[in-house]
Amino acid sequence: MVSHQACSSPSFVDQLHFEKVAILDCGAQYTKVIDRRVRELNLYSEILPLSVSPDVLKSFSAIILSGGPNSVFAKDAPAFNPAILALGIPVLGICYGMQLIAHHLGGTVEPGQIKEFGETEIQVNPDSSLFKGLSSIQAVLMSHGDKITALPPGFQQIGVSQDIIAAMSHDARQIYGVQFHPEVELTRHGQQMLQNFLYGAAKLQGRFQLDSRLEDAVREIQDTVQDGNVFVLVSGGVDSAVTAALLLKALKPEQVYALHIDTGFMRHEESESVCKALKNLGLSHLTHLKAESIFLEAVTDMDGRQIGPLKSVTNPEEKRRLIGDTFFKLTQQAILEMKLDLDKTFIAQGTLRPDLIESGNLGVSEIAHKIKTHHNDVPLIQEQREKGLIIEPNRDWHKDEVRKIGLLLGLPEDIVNRQPFPGPGLAIRTLCTSQPYLQDDFVILNLMIQEQAHLYGFQGNVLPVQSVGVQGDYRSYSYLAVLSGKPDCQDWETLKRLATGIPNQYHQINRVAFVLAQRETLPEMIQHVTPTYLSSETLSLLRQMDFTVTEAFRKAGILKPISQLLSVLVPVDCHGQGRYSLAIRAVMTSDYMTARPARLGEEIPWDVMTPLSQTLLEQFPPLDWIMYDLTSKPPATVEWE
Repeated sequence: MVSHQACSSPSFVDQLHFEKVAILDCGAQYTKVIDRRVRELNLYSEILPLSVSPDVLKSFSAIILSGGPNSVFAKDAPAFNPAILALGIPVLGICYGMQLIAHHLGGTVEPGQIKEFGETEIQVNPDSSLFKGLSSIQAVLMSHGDKITALPPGFQQIGVSQDIIAAMSHDARQIYGVQFHPEVELTRHGQQMLQNFLYGAAKLQGRFQLDSRLEDAVREIQDTVQDGNVFVLVSGGVDSAVTAALLLKALKPEQVYALHIDTGFMRHEESESVCKALKNLGLSHLTHLKAESIFLEAVTDMDGRQIGPLKSVTNPEEKRRLIGDTFFKLTQQAILEMKLDLDKTFIAQGTLRPDLIESGNLGVSEIAHKIKTHHNDVPLIQEQREKGLIIEPNRDWHKDEVRKIGLLLGLPEDIVNRQPFPGPGLAIRTLCTSQPYLQDDFVILNLMIQEQAHLYGFQGNVLPVQSVGVQGDYRSYSYLAVLSGKPDCQDWETLKRLATGIPNQYHQINRVAFVLAQRETLPEMIQHVTPTYLSSETLSLLRQMDFTVTEAFRKAGILKPISQLLSVLVPVDCHGQGRYSLAIRAVMTSDYMTARPARLGEEIPWDVMTPLSQTLLEQFPPLDWIMYDLTSKPPATVEWE
């Protein structure tokens, strides 16, 4: 069981037993986001396994069934006791949770011929208690394969998407279901829907304040470490900076040892600025290790086989594993060199709850599907965690919550608002490949994308490489498509409609980009790639281009509102001349479990993006063309690997 411990006094929670919300985990990637949304409504919540006994739930005032990747009639579907639905406690089922309710209460759930993964407009009944105060048309994030074809007795349809039952209710029993994710930002008024359920149907009052989270984290560090020493891995991002600041607040400065590793995958002049900022935090034991060559030559064991060296690896999971293992090995070495006892020294890192969820970490969710391996949750770290020697004070927080904690700790704004930068850094923003990704369906898929793009006046192409995505709560590693032919296009809504529709219709594709500038017209079929590996040269090229993009956004005054801006080196060459393409990715989000692309023409003016694209082609001869990632998360992840 995973529970949210936000209050320092158990007796206070006991006093609010009538306002406890149970979130039953069906395996969705967004389960923890539901928890966060409930906390924002000043309500105490606990995440419990779907198999929880009904007796455990009798002390709760509301129950939310999360989404999940399974089918309700699959043999391996998670265990669920339908007696929970007879407790008389208000229930809201989300996606899989809605189907589970329908299945157990006499409705019919069938495999859907049309799957929906992405932003969708649905029609709702504003007279229903769930949609009170909202308009009849709502923008939501759909994510489903199966669908409900017959409602259980006594239920009413209160939402529809084409021929899909998008929401249902039984007001007398206070049981509700939605076939979309109200907890994510891409559902525009999802928080109002959750509030309508919790404050309206469940009649909760929202008296649980979360002001004590900082004090809880400090107390936990003190209780855990006591007089011991802590070794903190600091990348310079807000997550590890807040971790270091929490350690310094909880412990004596001489107990805290910090290591910054310059992997060679950092952004322009980042390591130098990072170390300066860390010293200003009061870290007296700080080691700055320059280790690019160590990482590029790194080898490790994975599933009983040796992988590496990193400079010859193309598989993104293997890259993350190599980088994560090398991080840890260098940490072990640094601890020994400082004459610290590895069996007694704690290791602290800035792991967030989304990191653990996407890694399929069993401490967060018993059944969530792994989307990708995070460098801070590799097996070596897991082994230390089992020994009780890993400290992760941010593990129950999301990115925006960590930023608030940072401000409470007095961290400077430039650190608190630093854009996220993954531990593997530029290594996972360099797509590596030795050959084009050409499956049996490539030619026909390319033809279908061409035909659909032509309907809107664009040329469409499928690229012979893969990127990581999230489709239906599962990890996908699939093709990406590009639209081109209208470099002066101002119609963002058309571009976004295509970017949403293509992955929904063609599930082999999880990402869509728009070509901003190119040296030559793209051919009707692109089958060439430039064999690409991690090297000082490729990393330097991407670092310079990333800096050019970032500075252009900064000078235009549009960088700060963007949640994350990144550049990706893509090994696609239209004409087989050994060049690359560059993808620019700018997203808007607060939870990083979902995200939307910043809108071209509005949040990113064309008079910024068009000259920037031309500048990139002029300054970097290895570039063939520039594209902008149009895809939301899901079906794509923020990072490409």
